[in-house]
Amino acid sequence: MDADTLLAAGLTYDVEGAVATITLHRPEVRNAQTPTMWRALADLGAQIPDDVRVVVVRGSGQSFSAGLDRSMLDPTNASGEESVAGLLALSDAEVSATIDAYQQGFTFLRDPRFVSVAAVQGYAIGAGFQLALSCDLRVLADDAQLCMKESALGLVPDLTGTKPLVECVGYARALEICATARMVGADEAVGIGLALTAVPADELDATVADLVGALTAPLAGAVTETKALLQGAADRSLDEQRRLEREAQTRRFRELAALMGAGQQ
Repeated sequence: MDADTLLAAGLTYDVEGAVATITLHRPEVRNAQTPTMWRALADLGAQIPDDVRVVVVRGSGQSFSAGLDRSMLDPTNASGEESVAGLLALSDAEVSATIDAYQQGFTFLRDPRFVSVAAVQGYAIGAGFQLALSCDLRVLADDAQLCMKESALGLVPDLTGTKPLVECVGYARALEICATARMVGADEAVGIGLALTAVPADELDATVADLVGALTAPLAGAVTETKALLQGAADRSLDEQRRLEREAQTRRFRELAALMGAGQQ
């Protein structure tokens, strides 16, 4: 996608070496999200180059994302932009297919080819929280406030956030966070496993940069294979996981041997 199309959807995208940065860029509305943004994220995810090893997701201004743009719930919205309220006119099958398309804007961040990192400052509400949860790792500014707001609107989280939330904090805490729609502050988020660390806001960029450096230091194949092993580990039997470890290690041995052979020539 070209830069103008992305900007119209409220996004910017930059690739520098092995690091891609996706920025939600609607600071005037605290980076509130729209269906247009979700579709653009899905298209963007499909074009990330194979040599990108880390994808950083962040927000412009003082917030990561305040969640769904509330105007998208207004059936009288005359902007001409695709809205969530428009789902009401669709059949159940069409609603499901449309939400599936929206979800693709979140699921690409689980791709084993790269590690995804959410740099979260200020509010990460609803869809914003789910976007952060879609990333492999989260680093928070100490002013971060996370909230799964959907239940307060009579809705459920449907942008792929429920699975990683349970994986991070367990069923009981995930249910409490979703059902109460309460705010989770940065310190609590770190304490219950939602984030790696919380740092002063003016140290967020440097902390993320240090993490990106550490993630890109090992050979790319080692990180990619490890992410793939860990992603499905909880759902596999020990025997299946052992088999996949053996197969992955065999591929690593072969690649290392090839690199050593090339170095001796």
